[in-house]
Amino acid sequence: MKCTIRNANFKDLGAIYDLVIELAIYENEPEAVTATLKDYEKNFKAQVFQSIVAELDGKIIGACIYYITWSTWKGRMVYLEDFIVTKVYRKKGFGQLLFDQFLAEAKKMNAIMVKWQVLDWNEPAIRFYEKNKATIEKEWWNGKIIF
Repeated sequence: MKCTIRNANFKDLGAIYDLVIELAIYENEPEAVTATLKDYEKNFKAQVFQSIVAELDGKIIGACIYYITWSTWKGRMVYLEDFIVTKVYRKKGFGQLLFDQFLAEAKKMNAIMVKWQVLDWNEPAIRFYEKNKATIEKEWWNGKIIF
């Protein structure tokens, strides 16, 4: 199986959106997804976010969705909003290929670091990140306000 890792294009957004829904279901929060495909299309065109996809036999099987942000302590960073590989293709190395390309893209953007969140119960993801020498912070709590 030959997997192609590439930058996403506008035509990929439907498949990316489906992967996000799959992730929300995995995280037991499908009702939390209120952004629509039209929101994705509008904001992708406006370059609010970027994505890298994993494609196998013409089908998108994974994606990293990310954007540039700023750390007041460190400088330019890239925030990995979502990293998804569809269930049947996990543990086959495709996620590693996707993550490696994401890190390469962040370096090309002159980022000082990349950052993301992982749920405390998601042991497979935590093990994956630790295998990649990530620091999993446990002392910062998330805050949010939803309008």
